[in-house]
Amino acid sequence: MPVPRVPHSFELYPPRTPAAAAALPAALDALAATGPSWFSVTFGAAGSGTDASFDLVRLLRARTGVEVMAHLTCAGSSHAQATALVRRFLDDGVHRFLAVRGDRRDDAGPTDLRSAAELVQLIHRVQAEREPWALHPLPGLPGVQSIGEDRPRAHVAVAAFVNGHPDARGRTDHLDALLAKQVAGAELAITQLFFHPEDYVAFVQRARRWGVTIPIVPGVLPVTSPARLRRALELSGEDEPRDLAIALEIEPTVEGQREIGIAHATAFAEALLAAGAPALHLYTFNQSDAVLEVLHRLGLIHTKEPA
Repeated sequence: MPVPRVPHSFELYPPRTPAAAAALPAALDALAATGPSWFSVTFGAAGSGTDASFDLVRLLRARTGVEVMAHLTCAGSSHAQATALVRRFLDDGVHRFLAVRGDRRDDAGPTDLRSAAELVQLIHRVQAEREPWALHPLPGLPGVQSIGEDRPRAHVAVAAFVNGHPDARGRTDHLDALLAKQVAGAELAITQLFFHPEDYVAFVQRARRWGVTIPIVPGVLPVTSPARLRRALELSGEDEPRDLAIALEIEPTVEGQREIGIAHATAFAEALLAAGAPALHLYTFNQSDAVLEVLHRLGLIHTKEPA
């Protein structure tokens, strides 16, 4: 049964090979045709791969006109480095950010940003310093503007860990961290990967009791091969979803594995929306076919291959 129209967004990363770069524009066109709220673009720790990520941001803005959410990480970044990166994004017209602590890299430099909450505060401070007030044109006086008390704001999202952060020491550390990020100025949380809808329901209920009021959007990944599932588990630290893992392993064909993954993601998303999820954030692995098929089966787009 089609679900009511709900917002959705897509995560992308800079292409890593010439072949991937050549294939990406067609995927962007297909994804953009579904009317997403934004595209999010990943960055490496300490801004690694920055130029490639900025290239993708510019391509998205020029080719699709869809808003872009840029990932920022604390790992290996000083206040000065993060400040410069935020300013560069703002100068490029990007006002949406996903602020994450990030995983510590051995080759990253020292950092004086200790948490995602600090990064949220830094983003808002840089925006406030860059545009401390709003300018409004005065009717009948061409070229004359008045200074308003309001000012443009950055829109900052943060990560949420449905089953706790892999590095957490206490059972409620992830709830404390999410509340701290909200207090710092985050207005949206996007979950890292998880595989059981009931975990999302329990997490949202606990977060609300903890005082978290911002929307919590679940992340959905169509897992269309055993290799992709292994990679997803490696990235998320989640326990293996045994039914999905077994089904993928015993299916001998690529087409069959793809169908298993899409059907699982569709049922997963249906359950999340039925439980009150305000939107869906889809991890694409820079490919459009699987996520478009999920949206089509949910009734959120009219055709599988939007024009």
